[in-house]
Amino acid sequence: MKTLPVLLLLLGSLAAAGCADDAAVGPQSQNPDDTEQLEMLTTSINAIALSSINDTVIAGLRHMREEEKLARDVYQYFFEKYGTNIFGNIARSEATHMAAVKVLLDRYGVTDPVTSDVRGAFVDPKMTALYTQLTGAGAKSLLDAFIVGATIEDLDIKDLMDLSAGIAAQDILLVYGNLTKGSRNHLRSFHAQILAANGAYQPQFISKALFDSIVGSARERGRR
Repeated sequence: MKTLPVLLLLLGSLAAAGCADDAAVGPQSQNPDDTEQLEMLTTSINAIALSSINDTVIAGLRHMREEEKLARDVYQYFFEKYGTNIFGNIARSEATHMAAVKVLLDRYGVTDPVTSDVRGAFVDPKMTALYTQLTGAGAKSLLDAFIVGATIEDLDIKDLMDLSAGIAAQDILLVYGNLTKGSRNHLRSFHAQILAANGAYQPQFISKALFDSIVGSARERGRR
C-alpha cells in the first residue's frame, strides 16, 4: 500500500488546529449543475434567520474557506499535469464549495481569508506548506495523485464533522452538510480510481467503519 508519512504528518497538524504553474489562477467557473446547486443553496441559506455565532464558529468558517481552496488548487494542478478529467471536474466542484462558504462569510460579516485567488496562496502558512507537500507527493505518479485526493477528502470530511458538532446555526449546518456530502462523493470517486490503478487507501482521519460505509455506498445526489 502507498504511504505518505510526511504528508500525513502535515495533514494531521492541520486537522488538529514550486514551479511556474503554481502562479496560475485556479478555475473560476462552475459547470451548469454546480451553478444551479449553488443558487439553490444560497436561496435556502437566505431563508434561514441569522444566528449568533462565536469566535470558534467564525474561525471554522475561515478555515473551511481556505481548506476548500486548497483542494481546488491541488486538483487543478493535477489536472494540468495529468490531463485526467476527475481532477478538473472535482476542482470545479471545490470552487463551488468555496463559493458556498463565501456566502456564509458575507452573511455574517466575517473577513474573507482568501485575499488572493492565486493558486497556492493562503493566509494560513500551514495551508501554504500543505499545498507544496500535496502537489509534490502527487507529482510522483498518477496513482499518488489519486491517493492525495482521497487523503484531502478524508481530512475534509473529518474537519466538517468536527466543525458541525455543537453548532446551532442552521444556515451553517446546511452548508457544512452539503460540503460533507460532496466530499463523500469525491472520496468515492478517488477510491474507485485508486482501485482501478491497483492501489489501496486506508483512512487517516475518519474511522475505518465510516470510510467503508462511504466507499461501499452509491453516489449521493441532490442537496442534503
